[in-house]
Amino acid sequence: MSAWHRYQPTAQQPWNPGRVVHLYRRCIFGATWNELQRDVSGKPQDAVSRVLSDEARVDGIPADFTRLADLIGNAATQQPNPERLKAWWIYRVLFSPAPLQERLTFMWHNHFATSNLKVKSLPYMQRQNETLRKHATAPFGDLLHAMLQDPALLIWLDAPANRRGHANENLSRELLELFTLGIGNYSEADVKHIARALTGMTVKEGHFHFNPRRHDDGEQTILGKTGHFDADQLTEILLHQPAIARRLSDRLITEFCGEGVVNDTARNELALQLRTTNLDIGKAVETILRSELFFSDANINSRICDPLSFLITPLRALELFDPPPSTLALSEWLGRMGLDLFYPPNVAGWPGGRSWLTTRTVVARANYATAMISGDVYRPADAPDLHALAKKHSATNSDEFEKMMNTLLLGDVNTKQTTESITPAGYSPEMNSVLALLTGFHAHLN
Repeated sequence: MSAWHRYQPTAQQPWNPGRVVHLYRRCIFGATWNELQRDVSGKPQDAVSRVLSDEARVDGIPADFTRLADLIGNAATQQPNPERLKAWWIYRVLFSPAPLQERLTFMWHNHFATSNLKVKSLPYMQRQNETLRKHATAPFGDLLHAMLQDPALLIWLDAPANRRGHANENLSRELLELFTLGIGNYSEADVKHIARALTGMTVKEGHFHFNPRRHDDGEQTILGKTGHFDADQLTEILLHQPAIARRLSDRLITEFCGEGVVNDTARNELALQLRTTNLDIGKAVETILRSELFFSDANINSRICDPLSFLITPLRALELFDPPPSTLALSEWLGRMGLDLFYPPNVAGWPGGRSWLTTRTVVARANYATAMISGDVYRPADAPDLHALAKKHSATNSDEFEKMMNTLLLGDVNTKQTTESITPAGYSPEMNSVLALLTGFHAHLN
């Protein structure tokens, strides 16, 4: 039997609100009450199909989303303020009808980690972001070819300085170590020869440009193959290395599964699927999301919630998108929680996992929850009426309110969180309980 056999509900692992919330929190930044109720009353594989086909969200999607997103994005690149570009991406994550695409765009941003600190071009960073989004679920070769012509990545890794007779190894080393094969699957000689194959690649007038006069067209030996290679031919060599499939399977498993959930047998099987499907990322994601492993008790609440999920999930779950919050304010909060979009800490990106939780970032998360409940993420400040939300969905007393909030935010009607020492004065008991849910231990897991 496949290690990734499909999930079917059982008495031990039933299809219930907790598993619906798990699907939404892990993959698409949270579910509204309508979305949760629709899916819990249906079949689990139908719910997964909606996530994969961009049909899961039914609430809070502007009718003119594409036009507004483009308008915000274009305006952001015309101003020397990176916060506006971050706000544009946060707007997309909060309102996009294709949230899985945004989740994977964030994953690839961490994989091809590029910082505007060195690129110093908001248009280049936005263009890279759109490239990651366009190829988010495509065969990996499409994304790799596109990224090796991406102006932001080329500048970030000093490709314009790499020329015949003066090879610069930055791009070749990260291409092997981080983007494709991983440490231990290549030699230093491969790094040097690949640097030669990548000579002549530069940026001219804002676009990729290949200068044949700066290209080293001598013979190279790369991963056991000898010839006169350029970037496209090199890419094809890399795509046929078995190690690349394992590298990608590990990336996807890290994104969708918790620590210790997936054993070596399952990792190898997913890598084999990738090898036999032309490294098709979309098919691999589908295999994971449809699996019993994904919906297992071991995988639920097994990952530290990344700051972007912590930021967006409660806004979606509590329907705090009409009126929309200030995405500029949300960008500021995201930075305080340790995630500075378009500014990864180094070429390896954010380490993720437990590193997301430090004394400073946990305090920032608690303060963000308070700001959200008090309305400080809105301009002007306008505290949300969660009682009205509960009544809208027929939760008319305190017990029903508490059960609804527990289900929306954690997927468990029985979860209890202490409100001592974290609750500001002046809130009702119901609002105290919501704040406790938003800042308690389980709020930091997904």
